[in-house]
Amino acid sequence: METTEPALNRLELEESWRSSLADREAVVQAMAARMRKVLEDSGLRPGVKARVKSFPSYFKKRIRLYQQARATGKPPIPLTDLLGVRFVCPFIGDLAKVEEELGRAFRVVEVERKGAERSFREFGYESIHLLIEIPKDLREEAPSLQSEVVEVQIRTILQEAWAEVEHELVYKAEFTPFDEPMRRKLAALNANLTLSDIIFQEIRDYQHQLSDELARRRGAFYRKIEQAIDLPFFSDVGPSTPVAPKADLDYLREYASSDDMLLAALAAHNRGDYLRAIDLYSRILAHDPRQEARVVILKHRAMAFFSESRYDESLEDFSKALELDPRCYKSAYYRGVIHSIRARYSDAIKDFDRALDIHPYHFYSLMRRAQAYFHLADYPRALADCEAAQSINPDDDHSRRLGELLRDRLADHA
Repeated sequence: METTEPALNRLELEESWRSSLADREAVVQAMAARMRKVLEDSGLRPGVKARVKSFPSYFKKRIRLYQQARATGKPPIPLTDLLGVRFVCPFIGDLAKVEEELGRAFRVVEVERKGAERSFREFGYESIHLLIEIPKDLREEAPSLQSEVVEVQIRTILQEAWAEVEHELVYKAEFTPFDEPMRRKLAALNANLTLSDIIFQEIRDYQHQLSDELARRRGAFYRKIEQAIDLPFFSDVGPSTPVAPKADLDYLREYASSDDMLLAALAAHNRGDYLRAIDLYSRILAHDPRQEARVVILKHRAMAFFSESRYDESLEDFSKALELDPRCYKSAYYRGVIHSIRARYSDAIKDFDRALDIHPYHFYSLMRRAQAYFHLADYPRALADCEAAQSINPDDDHSRRLGELLRDRLADHA
């Protein structure tokens, strides 16, 4: 049975479309702004595009839906993509986060995952499509809107690139390649983009994991420094006794790459397994990495040696790192810390001087040099460094207390 839907009248439809255009543009921009705010508040900043469906596209789709209605005898399906907002994310892992945050803030009417039905041998258009209800306040401000939802597309940059090219080559041109080599070329291009998305995400995951491990490693190292060199009003710490290395390193195994080995070394370092960390850092160095990487690994191994109280080896690694990168103020600073632990305050001051020549506003170099001057009873210089450190970090309690102590000492010697 055929539907009794009246014939389409292009002029009437175009007039209706134009009469509601201003309302639609205002609403889609408002929706895009609200969604962007929701995502930015949760730390997500994808690219955002908003559009109102053009009349030619609108009319073409109305014809197709009308034809389907005549064939099925059912009323035409309402258009749900008159208003569209697209979020383009750098990485695959961002897609689910964007979908989740939008789902928290808005009513999602429908979810469609384009391309999810394909097998692992098939490639093509991929995107997450959401139909999100337009909030009541916006609908009330736009009486001619003729739509209750916004179609939201969420995809990666590479999925967006494929969609744009496919739209031009296939959909817009109404072209379906019958030639098998041509089909294979298109499939290969899409497969490469899909694989690139996966690899980009793996690299990003590695970077996040590496960053987390580095942050934990730095925290542990700084705590060790505080334990080894306390401020003078707590205690004076002399040279430490090195701890003998443990034996029976039976955990060794092969890793897929130096990157994997570095993560394993940092993880061992962070859980206090310094011997394993030292061994893995040494294995990476044995692979003769490029100079920048060698400097980083030497500093990590020096920190692990330091945590084991193996100060000679730690000092040697920091010195090697400084030779390879003379602008590495942290290597000079850490070397000064080791000299301070051993009560070699004059040597420590030389290294803190070097660190401050490179980075004049390094708070910790100023504070450690102030401590070294304190131990040498050079209270005026110690106070000058302490006050310089306070100007950089006025809220630091240690520099405040050290400054008070130094002023008392100077008053006593006046």
